[in-house]
Amino acid sequence: MAYDWIIDALDDTWTSLERTLQGRSEREFDALTSCPGWSVRDVVNHVTGTELFLNGAPIPEVTEPYPSYVMNSLGEDNEAFVASRRHLGVGDVLADFRGATHATLARLRGLDDEAWDAPSWSPTGLRPLHQVQETRVLDSWIHLQDVRDALLEPSDDHGLGEEIVINQFESVLPYVWARRVTAPEGSVLRVNLLGRLARTVQIQVRDGRAVAVASSPESPTVELTTAVALFWRRMAGRINAEAFLGASATDVRGDLDLARRLADALNVVP
Repeated sequence: MAYDWIIDALDDTWTSLERTLQGRSEREFDALTSCPGWSVRDVVNHVTGTELFLNGAPIPEVTEPYPSYVMNSLGEDNEAFVASRRHLGVGDVLADFRGATHATLARLRGLDDEAWDAPSWSPTGLRPLHQVQETRVLDSWIHLQDVRDALLEPSDDHGLGEEIVINQFESVLPYVWARRVTAPEGSVLRVNLLGRLARTVQIQVRDGRAVAVASSPESPTVELTTAVALFWRRMAGRINAEAFLGASATDVRGDLDLARRLADALNVVP
């Protein structure tokens, strides 16, 4: 099937998360992650809750005020599932995670290509199902790294999801450069990523829009060189702009004011 690679990435990511969680104590499940207000337990319950919702489960009722880190309606829906499941012990958390993710994989494996291209619900409106499921890979893979970081066990086992994550973040760089940074007409951004998925991306503002360019006679207005791991962490808001720019693996050349604005604008995960 045309979209087996998405199913494989989901399966690989969720299997890695389940493997990471096996044999953990209640105390380890309570370790805080980089997601405001969420522990390891909460992150796993969030992934479970999202799959339950996408498979037809209702959003749990919330009777208490939302915490301050909940900023919008999507955050409210996410928090509803997380809060309703905080009482669950490790065994139940893992069992529910396994059940929900396996149900999703079974459902996706039963779809034909037409169903994958059909409109489906997403937080930003109707989108083709394959785009929605790519976003599920991104969310799940980043949360896998959140859990690993919280347990002080970052891993070099990047898995199939990493390429989807980096490709998606690369694809929004033109929007970030032109719209969020408001880089001036003609300005060129060159991003050099170092690591397993190393690449160079060059973008130029033309007629008010940023487009990817293979080459440009102009020197880059801003040239940013950084590690893949730092790039996705900044794009996902897991490190702040100051830490990103100050990291030893990050090098910035050119217009430093624009570079600072770029670093501030890179966080694209709500």
